[in-house]
Amino acid sequence: MKEIVADLQERFAGSSIEELLEYFLKGYGNRIALASSLGVEDQVLTDLVLKVKPDARIFVLDTGRLPQETYATLTATRKHYGRNFEVYFPDTAAVEKMESEMGPDFFYESVTNRLYCCNVRKVQPLKRVLGTLDVWITGLRREQAPTRTGLQRIEWDETNGLLKLNPLIDWNTQQVWDYIRDHQIPYNPLHDQNYPSIGCAPCTRPVAPGEDLRSGRWWWEEPEHRECGLHFHHGKLIRRNAHESTGEAGESKHLYPA
Repeated sequence: MKEIVADLQERFAGSSIEELLEYFLKGYGNRIALASSLGVEDQVLTDLVLKVKPDARIFVLDTGRLPQETYATLTATRKHYGRNFEVYFPDTAAVEKMESEMGPDFFYESVTNRLYCCNVRKVQPLKRVLGTLDVWITGLRREQAPTRTGLQRIEWDETNGLLKLNPLIDWNTQQVWDYIRDHQIPYNPLHDQNYPSIGCAPCTRPVAPGEDLRSGRWWWEEPEHRECGLHFHHGKLIRRNAHESTGEAGESKHLYPA
């Protein structure tokens, strides 16, 4: 696996984002998708992806506790591109059990509790989608947080057994916003209220000048804990989910398009 991924990394090291996306989107067909949080990076990628493949799969995880502004952004984006997006919800029984036993805001009490909530509302729905894919595309950037500085443009997600593309990994914030404005792409209005990173409403707040881009996410925790468990690096969660082991890597999926 390492050799194949290293080969892909070298092959696309100097390529444009368009070249990277064209190779994977056209090669993997319906087995590749963009995971969109409807944040500004994912809005950039939505535009780039759809220019290469207008019928590309793009999915959104609706945790049930997103800000209204995020839903408005989804509506505006659907209208802008004239197409629908896949939307996935957490398992109803799991949410009912969690809130019945723990209450609606138990995640403020500890990192373990918060990761449990993220697992139910985000990680498990994501796993359902990833089970249909060989490649997923994300809007991760190294600049976003200390936990993301070691990420690569092309990675192997050992736990989920598939390739992960991070096309904007080297972009800075200015580049992201220049693209949004130059192409007149809809974006979440909370970004204009000092929300650089937007997740669930109870777990997101604006950031102060000088704070890092993800300091408004789970702000009551230490910076090294501020991940939800969706992303892996070198086979491990960027932050391990306390309620779920990583397991072994799957090797049944294709690394190169057919």
